[in-house]
Amino acid sequence: MTKKIIGRKEKITLPQLGLKLVWAKIDTGAYTSSLHAENIREEERDGKKVLCFQILMPSHKKFTGKTLVFEKYREKKVKNSFGQAETRFLITTKIRIAGEVFPAEFTLSDRSSMKNSILLGRKILRDRFLVDVNGANLSKAYRTKK
Repeated sequence: MTKKIIGRKEKITLPQLGLKLVWAKIDTGAYTSSLHAENIREEERDGKKVLCFQILMPSHKKFTGKTLVFEKYREKKVKNSFGQAETRFLITTKIRIAGEVFPAEFTLSDRSSMKNSILLGRKILRDRFLVDVNGANLSKAYRTKK
């Protein structure tokens, strides 16, 4: 399979989360991908535990304030950017990047002190993409026009 070339930052779509063409930082040093989330909480609805959260920061131009609810989720131990272990919630959702759509795992974390709300790690990139650190938004060449 030929790998597509993407840049250090790319516009991605997360259709199940209602996000279209939002910027994500490509981080080959991170294994797991991460998404900024706020008001993360577990609730019980109809006798089932669900995960509720809002994505992106209120200052982000694509912030909707909509609370998302996931029935399927789990917890995962990860090392944060400071190398400290922490437990985060992990969801699986579809991602569209460079004309490809596939399921991807994202941990939910507070990225408010970071420049980018979405980080794509090696697990998503493996066997699909090569990263050209000199470029950004290189995936637009693979997008189909609708």
